[in-house]
Amino acid sequence: MPSKSHIVAYHKKEYYDEEVTNGLKEHYRGILEAVGEDPEREGLLKTPERVAKAMQFITQGYTMDAAEILKSAMFHESYNEMVLVKNIELYSLCEHHMLPFFGKAHVAYIPNGVITGLSKIAHVVECFSRRLQVQERMTHQILDVIQETLNPLGVGVVIEAQHLCMMMRGVQKQNSITTTSAFSGQFMKNETRAEFLKLISHDLK
Repeated sequence: MPSKSHIVAYHKKEYYDEEVTNGLKEHYRGILEAVGEDPEREGLLKTPERVAKAMQFITQGYTMDAAEILKSAMFHESYNEMVLVKNIELYSLCEHHMLPFFGKAHVAYIPNGVITGLSKIAHVVECFSRRLQVQERMTHQILDVIQETLNPLGVGVVIEAQHLCMMMRGVQKQNSITTTSAFSGQFMKNETRAEFLKLISHDLK
């Protein structure tokens, strides 16, 4: 067992904008006081700073450019069948109550001479989910940037999510799931849309 002189204190390495962190800290300290808490008690001493850093992480999508994410891995390819990335985990904040909503996104497109790296689709979802959001708008934002950047023959997006603003306040319905969808191009055709919906509804063996 090392002697006390050899024990090094633990320091977690994270990088945040110090000015933003300090500004948010003061706001969260005020919130703690406003709800009747004592920000000086032991359990809350570092809470304003922790929440300030957490909020920066949760909203990091504001610093991302979804189009540039796609462009960073674009390749010319003759493949012209559906490309589907499903079950992409997402975590976001409802802009109405700033409570989390979370779930999964299913994103497909039909290339028109150009493809993008599969991970870039997940990064696009991350870009738009890590902001104050509404699920309906986010669904169209994902579709629009893929359509405008890759110019595919069509794009399909379905998002399924649970909203804590419905689960822990207000109507308090614990098992409700909200599903939104958006389609363009070939996905406006019944047969293509049906294939997409079938693929995301069943596990492939």
